[in-house]
Amino acid sequence: MKLSVIVIAYNMQREIPRTLQALARDYQTVAAALDYEVILVDNGSTEPLRVDAEETGDVPVTLLRIDEAQASPAQALNRAAAVARGDILCLMVDGAHVLTPGVFEWALRGFAAFSCPVVAVRYFYLGPGEQPETVPQGYNQQSEDALLQQIAWPADGYRLFEVGAPLTSGADRITWFNRMFESNCLFMTRAHYHAIGGSDEQFDLPGGGFLNLDLYRRAIDADGAVALQLVGEGSFHQVHGGTTTNSDNAARAARLESYRNQYRALRGDGPLVSDKPLNFLGHLPTQASKIHLRWRRS
Repeated sequence: MKLSVIVIAYNMQREIPRTLQALARDYQTVAAALDYEVILVDNGSTEPLRVDAEETGDVPVTLLRIDEAQASPAQALNRAAAVARGDILCLMVDGAHVLTPGVFEWALRGFAAFSCPVVAVRYFYLGPGEQPETVPQGYNQQSEDALLQQIAWPADGYRLFEVGAPLTSGADRITWFNRMFESNCLFMTRAHYHAIGGSDEQFDLPGGGFLNLDLYRRAIDADGAVALQLVGEGSFHQVHGGTTTNSDNAARAARLESYRNQYRALRGDGPLVSDKPLNFLGHLPTQASKIHLRWRRS
């Protein structure tokens, strides 16, 4: 099997149908003939996650429920990777994301070009700005439903760029060539994932803390790995009351500090972001995808 997509979900009954639609054979550009699977992990949701084929479309999904789940998704990622059949893994640690239609195509091109790429897809928020700022101003699930209806999603998945905003990480200007420190849609070979030890289950805080940052850095810093960022494709976060993304400023700041403290305890005081040279691969499918023209801090 070519590809295993691992999606981790916790209390995301509203969001997961859209996530799966964005992974379906009739949505991803190369999926019709692709040998792939989607492993959807219900990481102990208070109400067991339901998957309705009429809502999700033609997606080869297997639902894996963890009843006594840990607060962190690390264990869930490792459990899914242990049963994955694909030579390549796509890791979506926060299942409340929808992808643009060329993610599979361009990521797989990276594996055709390099022997051990680690392919990162850029993080976007749905809505008029970054959700930690827009949610306190009234952006909510109803607003998001209206935006997606406005662009008739999923008929043209690249219209997500019209109703989304990139994660800026404090940069004054955001372009496709800004260095990423994590990705919620991260590709690597299954062999490479296991070679680096998978997800470190010592990152046991709710939401995983800096688990995703740590996994990305260890994956690209490993000997022989090639760091590859996609251009013109995105992973868009749906609003759902996430651990850090959708909490108020005070709670978010306190939680991020706890994440930093745990990272220091596990990894020391070194930088969070790798300085390994980057490679870029992709296209600019629409005018709205030209984020270098649209997103600059005032």
